[in-house]
Amino acid sequence: MGVNKDFKNLEEQVEILRNKGLTVENPNYAMEVLFRENYFFLNGYRHLFMKSSTNRTYIPGTTFEELYSLFLFDRAFRNILFKNILNIENNLKSIISYHLSLRYGYHEKDYLNYRNFTNNPERSRQVSDVVKKMKRQIKSNAASHSATMHYVNSYGYVPLWVLVKVLSFGIIGELYSILKKEDQISIADVYDLDSDTLGNYIVLLSNYRNLCAHEDIVFENHTQRQIADTKIHRQLKIPITNDEYIYGKNDVFALIIVIKQMLLYDEFKNMMLEFKHILDNLEMNVRSIPITKVLDRMGFPDNWEEIIELNKNEKKVFYEK
Repeated sequence: MGVNKDFKNLEEQVEILRNKGLTVENPNYAMEVLFRENYFFLNGYRHLFMKSSTNRTYIPGTTFEELYSLFLFDRAFRNILFKNILNIENNLKSIISYHLSLRYGYHEKDYLNYRNFTNNPERSRQVSDVVKKMKRQIKSNAASHSATMHYVNSYGYVPLWVLVKVLSFGIIGELYSILKKEDQISIADVYDLDSDTLGNYIVLLSNYRNLCAHEDIVFENHTQRQIADTKIHRQLKIPITNDEYIYGKNDVFALIIVIKQMLLYDEFKNMMLEFKHILDNLEMNVRSIPITKVLDRMGFPDNWEEIIELNKNEKKVFYEK
């Protein structure tokens, strides 16, 4: 069992930072930031500024403002990711609800029929759990969510295109995972992906959505599961070590690769231009480490900007007769 951490007041927190080699020229400003942002969360960004993995003191000359700049960079990056993941989430909900409503009907007794889902006996409990979760969402939102309430009161049922609005991204991922293979393939074809890859992407996107929503550190996050190799890895000529790409597998650049494949060209370009802006701003405010150190921690290759124009002329067909 670890030693209890005693409460430290703002002056003591500043002194701890100074004792670790951080330059704090304006302690009043530092205390104001620590009071608003929380020492624990701000201190989570210290790793890039440490001398080494064994010498846990700051690189000489590192300032409090630099530490806070990295903190603010990650916050801005989270916001950029969050709104674009929400865009993808909304697209997926629309596409899935359209496909299932077209194929199985728009009354919940039709689209939530157990026969519509995988008949794998090993998945029967999961199918039952997901259907029950969706029915609970109908019941719990019938008196609080305006669109759900309208359909229940006016028509006595809730169509899937309304229900998906109140389903979490996690439940959408579970729903996709229990679909029949032919339905998964039809949905994945919209993104020119195979069905298993899309399933993996949905889980990854849902996890990052939650990280962004809860203001966790995102820029250096690594996931447990990897994404499969893509043509983007090949096109960017990402280096390989031990038969494995060293970037874009379970790091933040892997998320960028996923988003690249699921947004329209203009949407993705705008996202990356926003990222370039906050990165340039960080580079202006940080002097003790090179910006390449930040990009490397994120898993970005040296030629990362080339991803914007890759496959520019490939049109995603979101609807065709």
